[in-house]
Amino acid sequence: MTFRTFLRHLREGIKNVFRNGWMSVASVTSIIVSLFILGVFVLLVVNVNSFADEADSQVQISTFLSSNVDDAMRQKVQTAIESMPEVSKVTFVDKTQGLKDLREKLGADGNDLLEGYTDETNPIPDTLKVEVIEPSTVSFVAGKIEDLNKQYSSQPIYKVRYGKGTVEKLFKVTRLIRNIGFAFVAGLALMAMFLISNTIRVTILARRREIGIMKLVGATNAFIRWPFFVEGALIGLLGSAISAALLFTGYQMLENAIGLDVTLNFHLVPLSDIGYLLGGFILLLGVLIGVWGSTMSIRKFLKV
Repeated sequence: MTFRTFLRHLREGIKNVFRNGWMSVASVTSIIVSLFILGVFVLLVVNVNSFADEADSQVQISTFLSSNVDDAMRQKVQTAIESMPEVSKVTFVDKTQGLKDLREKLGADGNDLLEGYTDETNPIPDTLKVEVIEPSTVSFVAGKIEDLNKQYSSQPIYKVRYGKGTVEKLFKVTRLIRNIGFAFVAGLALMAMFLISNTIRVTILARRREIGIMKLVGATNAFIRWPFFVEGALIGLLGSAISAALLFTGYQMLENAIGLDVTLNFHLVPLSDIGYLLGGFILLLGVLIGVWGSTMSIRKFLKV
């Protein structure tokens, strides 16, 4: 194909978009609505997954040390835990800081419940807060930490706690949420593809007589097909661009509204982190669906 021929196909495709009037508007509207709904659910799944990841990352292992553990032994235990390949961070919290943190966590009620406890009578043991690289390994790491007592006759570890039972349920729930989210988005994407392609097919069906005449006067299949490819791509690009603009505008407004409400302990994934990827996905999907709908629709009319 020469460059001059390509320009001719491009010019004809652009003319067809405006020539078909309301049919083009219907196709663009179909793309806008379908991709907007798809984009909304993609953003929902992204934020739900982010929330699930955050919940997983907050799982910690509290390693309570025995009261007879001195600084040297505590350092040995901490070093042994830090050397485990699954561990990302170990933080030492002494009993004084632990009591202070507990008072702050309990708030006003803590003043009554913890009244009378001083540094001398503090019942809270020294603690090692252990964070793991992969949250799903928390129970395995907890078992390895408990086994450290076998290396020392003084039994430096009093208790290991990580929310056994609750943590496993949390991982199951977050995994289920991710799987359902991805499956739903995939199904919605397929539905959008068929809805949009059928709308474009109706547009081309209305011009089947024109295609038949061109075929009868000797036009090649490629000569007939290319302007429809261009038309489908332009319709898809226009519809997806409008859809992405509406989606990002609404998301930005929601992100700003949530950010201004300090009472909400929740934040959306920043648009700057996902905007380019999601925008590119929507634009590419719109163009591909437009071209695919045109290709599938015109194929039967070329068999004259």
